[in-house]
Amino acid sequence: MARGKLRIYLGAAPGVGKTYAMLSEAHRRIERGTDCVVAFVEHHDRPRTEVMLHGLEQVPRKQLEYRGTTFTEMDVDAVLARRPQVALVDELAHTNIPGSRNAKRWQDVGELLEAGIDVVSTVNIQHLESLGDVVESITGVRQKETVPDEVVRRAGQIELVDMSPEALRRRMAHGNIYKPDKIDAALSNYFRPGNLTALRELALLWVADRVDEYLQQYRGEHGVSKIWGSRERIVVGLTGGPEGRTLIRRAARLAEKGAGGEVLAVYIARSDGLTSASPKELAVQRTLVEDLGGTFHHVVGDDIPTALLDFARGVNATQIVLGASRRRSWQYMFGPGVSALVARESGPDLDVHIVTHDEVAKGRGLPIARGARLGRARIIWGWLVGVLGPLLLAFVLTHIGTGPDLTSDVLLFLALTVGAALLGGLLPALASATAGSVLLNWYFTPPVHTWTISDPENIVAIAVFFAVGVSVASVVDLAARRTHQAARLRAEAEILSFLAGSVLRGETSLEALLERVRETFSMDSVALMERESDVAPWTVTAGVGDSRPMTRPEDADVDMPVGDHMALALSGRVLPAEDRRVLAAFAAQAAVVLDRQRLQHQADQAKELAEGNRIRTALLAAVSHDLRTPLAAIKAAVTSLRSDDVDWSEEDQAELLAGIEEGADRLDHLVGNLLDMSRVQTGTVAPLIREINLEEVVPMALGGIPDPEESVELDLPETLPMVSVDPGLLERSVANIVENAVKYSPPGEPVLVSASAITDRVEIRVVDRGPGVPDEAKARIFEPFQRYGDAPRGAGVGLGLAVARGFAETMGGTLDAEDTPGGGLTMVLSLPSAAGRPPVPHGPDTSKAVSAV
Repeated sequence: MARGKLRIYLGAAPGVGKTYAMLSEAHRRIERGTDCVVAFVEHHDRPRTEVMLHGLEQVPRKQLEYRGTTFTEMDVDAVLARRPQVALVDELAHTNIPGSRNAKRWQDVGELLEAGIDVVSTVNIQHLESLGDVVESITGVRQKETVPDEVVRRAGQIELVDMSPEALRRRMAHGNIYKPDKIDAALSNYFRPGNLTALRELALLWVADRVDEYLQQYRGEHGVSKIWGSRERIVVGLTGGPEGRTLIRRAARLAEKGAGGEVLAVYIARSDGLTSASPKELAVQRTLVEDLGGTFHHVVGDDIPTALLDFARGVNATQIVLGASRRRSWQYMFGPGVSALVARESGPDLDVHIVTHDEVAKGRGLPIARGARLGRARIIWGWLVGVLGPLLLAFVLTHIGTGPDLTSDVLLFLALTVGAALLGGLLPALASATAGSVLLNWYFTPPVHTWTISDPENIVAIAVFFAVGVSVASVVDLAARRTHQAARLRAEAEILSFLAGSVLRGETSLEALLERVRETFSMDSVALMERESDVAPWTVTAGVGDSRPMTRPEDADVDMPVGDHMALALSGRVLPAEDRRVLAAFAAQAAVVLDRQRLQHQADQAKELAEGNRIRTALLAAVSHDLRTPLAAIKAAVTSLRSDDVDWSEEDQAELLAGIEEGADRLDHLVGNLLDMSRVQTGTVAPLIREINLEEVVPMALGGIPDPEESVELDLPETLPMVSVDPGLLERSVANIVENAVKYSPPGEPVLVSASAITDRVEIRVVDRGPGVPDEAKARIFEPFQRYGDAPRGAGVGLGLAVARGFAETMGGTLDAEDTPGGGLTMVLSLPSAAGRPPVPHGPDTSKAVSAV
């Protein structure tokens, strides 16, 4: 049977009309022929809402008596028997009256959905569990009735019912929400404009996150890789100059205009040496972007515009923020600049913002790219100048009637050779010098148009020209190489500085470091591998990125050994040899981080051992009295029975024997809890999981409770699914929980033990009517040797609940404490159902084994 669909009307605040909207939806569905009934709707005596109930079939409610008062709740069985197509269930976060089928209404809704019934429900934003603390800080009111966010997120449709604070307050003043005697108090307290505005913002942001989840799911299902501008993700290109702070602040303001906007500042360490970033300024900008909620990234790239665009598309950015160029006007003759190239190549997916600042046109240090790695365009221009330039110059000089003398001709050709060297490097300059020498010999040295040179001085001039041209080209090329090496070393130094800073800051996230490696070298994936010996197989310790699986370093495009049995493997492209030095530093840092994580794990284990020693010390102090008391009672009774001075009657002997038996039982129970706690603390509990019915275990757990028929009320529905647990551990856990509840329940108030199924879990709820436990003390009652309130020493050493939680977690369950409506404490033991856990081999029943430990 297909699971029913859930639709939720989410109210930004009470009174915005979510119930009215739900009822309107019901009328529309009935008009379309849908079988729709009202399972539970509370109109709160609001006339307009009550009118909307006319014409809708209402399932009769179930009446329950609690403390002398009759209440009505949704009758789940009646709705299941009616089996409509759609059921309307109001107030999803409502807490049911004790004795109901489930503790919460959203659990009732879960049963209807499991039965294939579609449900339309309502809930207010303040009732979402994750927002409880935020709502309390805003309104000063703690919401006791909450619903887990996951229940609401699973809804197939979520519709926000919103209203401006002014309109809602007008509705309140007109009496459309509360009765007249409550209006003034509500308007001056919960319904203040500030409260309503804050709640409205919470609702809009929560729904926006849900919409983003839907969008990501759709993109994944349909394989959409194109950037969709649904969420603003803004990349800020930094150069290390002072204008970076202005760009970061402008990007932050752009991100604030859209809900969930992100700012990613990226500095691309240029290997061509065109810019010289200030490490101090970069550190300031890193702090600024992190303070504004963004992230800072450091990437190495030879081509700045391409690297910036690749980064932006890789993070699915929607906008790029760049500063206006700091070049002077005459420097544009060497190229359009990074901003113009990025704007031209960004395409329709990315918006590029060019932001003006105080540093515009103030210069950028080196005016031309003298130390640049020669790009393709530069090399082409160098060859054009080196080969075509001498031909054009020879053509011009031969067509001038009275041209310059040979010395001037040589100087002009030498200028072309120097220009070719500056543009294209050594080879174009050599070609220019060779072509110039040939042309000078043919056209300008007598006799012309022959390869003969009659004047020795002309031979010297041409020889000097060729030597000077080659020398200039060599010097320029050597300077370019040295400057390029210096630029690379500077980029490497910046990266190594980052690594050193991460060590000083104590950053221990191995995944974050590997992600930094992937970003820096523009790789698809990075993995840290290790093995125990030279012949052992490689295992992946940590990895980031999406690419083909790697089982050994040899499968990667780049591998960097770290010691004898560890290696850093990268896939995506082959790195040049000069990049391996920086990669080696990253690999060494990864090994350090891994060692640090393992040392931290060992420290945590040592801490656990220290905690165990502390517990053992506390044990000796705690049980000194609790062990002696029953032992003393047993010894006294035995001594009395063995005494020859007194002739004990049969009644007296029976009483003394009963005392011995009671003391022995107390000792057995105490020692059992001590042994169980020791097993939990040392992690030696090995559960044998198998599928069982709760009816096989829970009644057995009540065997040690005095008068279980009078003190415990058991409610285990026959429709409960089987659970995957260790029967022995479950029996001990339930016994401890129920024993604790009976201990604190007032006389005549039985403890209720009920069970219900929720999705892939089964919950056992143990409800008592005792004094309860404050919220701040709920976590402490599960700690060893904790006894709440003024419990007498003879009541135990405070291990029962600690053992119960430890066993529950060992079986994959949880144990938590909640307030009982009307007073008291409810212990909720959540267990995995057999349908929600993969089948496991059936092991022997551990109930006897646990008792015998």
